[in-house]
Amino acid sequence: MLAAMSASATRRESTPIAASKRASMLGLLTSDPVLLSCLGAIALLLAWASDQAGYPQTHWAPGGIIVLALLAIGIGAAGLSRARAPLAVRIAIACLGAYAAFSFISILWAEVPADAWEGADRTLLYLLLFALFGLWRRSAASAALLLTVWVLSIGGLAIFTVLRVNEAAGHPAVLQALMQGGRLSYPAGYTNANAAMWMMACFPALLLCGQRSVPALIRGLLSGAAVVLADVALYSQSRGSVYSIPIVLLLVFLFLPQRVRTFAALIPIVIGVLASLRAVLRLDEHVESGVKVAAAVHSGTFAVLLAAGVVAIVVALAASFERHIGAAQRRPLRRAIATLGILAAVGLLAGGLIASKNPIARAEREWRTFTSIKGYEANSTSGSRLIGGLGSNRFDFYRVAWHEFITHPLIGIGAENFAQPYLRLGRSRETPHYPHSVEMAVLSGTGVIGALIVLAGLIAALIAAAQALRRSDALARTVASAALAGFLYFAVHGSFDWFYEYAGLGGAAFMLLGIAISLAPARRAPPRVRPRARRARSRRAALALTGAALSAFVLLAFAAPWLSRSEVASAAYSWPLAPSSAYAQLERAASLNPLSSEPDVVAASIALRLGQLGRAQRDFQLALKRDRGEAYATLELGAIASADGEQRRAVALLRRAVHLEPRSPLAKEALRQAESGRRININALNLSILREAQQLS
Repeated sequence: MLAAMSASATRRESTPIAASKRASMLGLLTSDPVLLSCLGAIALLLAWASDQAGYPQTHWAPGGIIVLALLAIGIGAAGLSRARAPLAVRIAIACLGAYAAFSFISILWAEVPADAWEGADRTLLYLLLFALFGLWRRSAASAALLLTVWVLSIGGLAIFTVLRVNEAAGHPAVLQALMQGGRLSYPAGYTNANAAMWMMACFPALLLCGQRSVPALIRGLLSGAAVVLADVALYSQSRGSVYSIPIVLLLVFLFLPQRVRTFAALIPIVIGVLASLRAVLRLDEHVESGVKVAAAVHSGTFAVLLAAGVVAIVVALAASFERHIGAAQRRPLRRAIATLGILAAVGLLAGGLIASKNPIARAEREWRTFTSIKGYEANSTSGSRLIGGLGSNRFDFYRVAWHEFITHPLIGIGAENFAQPYLRLGRSRETPHYPHSVEMAVLSGTGVIGALIVLAGLIAALIAAAQALRRSDALARTVASAALAGFLYFAVHGSFDWFYEYAGLGGAAFMLLGIAISLAPARRAPPRVRPRARRARSRRAALALTGAALSAFVLLAFAAPWLSRSEVASAAYSWPLAPSSAYAQLERAASLNPLSSEPDVVAASIALRLGQLGRAQRDFQLALKRDRGEAYATLELGAIASADGEQRRAVALLRRAVHLEPRSPLAKEALRQAESGRRININALNLSILREAQQLS
């Protein structure tokens, strides 16, 4: 595998010794000392992908420390002097670093400082991954190895998911946990994130399996993986994915090289997906209705695996046959495929116009459902969910995010500080923590300054990727195209959903962009001028001191909130058996993360359950000192004041709670009771809060 992948990259080497070294793993490790660190990071990304896509902070924060260690190992093995990164790459990394720094600074004005800290940590994690994969120049063979390992690993996870769903067919409770509402949510826990994770790997698989210098067996495996990934994405019935796929395909064929090869690779994959499409699309109806569930699941599993297996064999055989075709024979075949591609594009366009009957009226209907205040209820209840309309509450999310940007245009409201503004200004019953759009998140969270930093970094990264796409090495061009296509899918789908917050997706996206820019031609090394010994020692000492200080900051930034949240989770689990121990854990959590109100809120909630109103009141007041906008703490303090007979104080607190969350019927009802002079029953209020939370989850 490695020998064939490196053949194109080594064809122009000056000596047979260099070529033979690069044709082996030892040669790859010699030419790319950071390779093992990158493989370690891919293993971490796969671990996140298999468990909630790395969404919980207790998953990705310790992973950030691991990535920091891997980057340090890479620097020790390769040295920064060997990086020779082009100017565009250095600008891209510097801009992402500046955005992470600005996110940390936004803690100073954020309404919820703990959320800004978490958002800054997440960006810091992506910066470390981007630097690990993009800072050092690497050969096409090395980049192809990294990308292929990740794609096939995600493909293997997709097959495992199909088999797990098939195994759960006879166990309704297990199947419902995997397919919520008939839509696959495992392993990410969120259906749209699930679909995005599979499609981010599907596009690189598509571009890699069309590359002639990739071994035939690997091309077959990649094409089969693409079929499985596309089919499992359809298990989630994600409308965002369905609308993103044609946009990304259009970008691939407009801007990426080797269009004919990409189209030729696409043909068997599309045929395989179409062959299994009916069985896959029927799954949600059967799982949701509970009728003939086992038969439908088994049929879908068989269809997906059979289609993938057949496509893998056909592509592997075709790839083996292609190696024996001469250049003269390939030219007419290339022209025929190009003609077929043009006809297919025209046919798809004509078919789409015919199917939509009146495209303008259809677009107007979709816009009405998207902007409707009815949200999901505006969609058609008949037919497939994928074509039922664009109704959701996203338009309302964007409205609030835009309002916050207009109100705080320069520096924003603080990284990831969307939750409380939406409680105040939103119209739907949802309580989103993020605005479901990476662009809206950047604008509302960090304003024009943050948006300009991100835009400059993205432009620089795309310039570096474009340089890689112009290389003479076909394998380098293909790998850069494949990695860039995966990142483009994340960017397109993430423009109207919340994927940046999933480390398994966001981290993978920055890994892919890093691989793409790592193939940009290296800048020429400047002539070395030996500095004086004393100056050289001073410079090394300064660099070592700076590196140690930055590493200590990164360690603290990741470790403190991670350990704090771990203590909170442990206390929330163990308090019924050991309340005193739980209180001690929550005090440690509060000291580890003094910006977070979560430990105090959990401690106060435990105290309420134990009937310790004095302790509950104290802890809720501590929570409000850390986060003045904590609506739940304000509501509970108002209820406690009412129960103690302090009606004037209760009314003031409950009016504040209604101001913080004006759509909450519980807060309004509590305020009415307090204003009428009645005392609030705290136990009844907490039962109502629990029921409402269960309905919304």
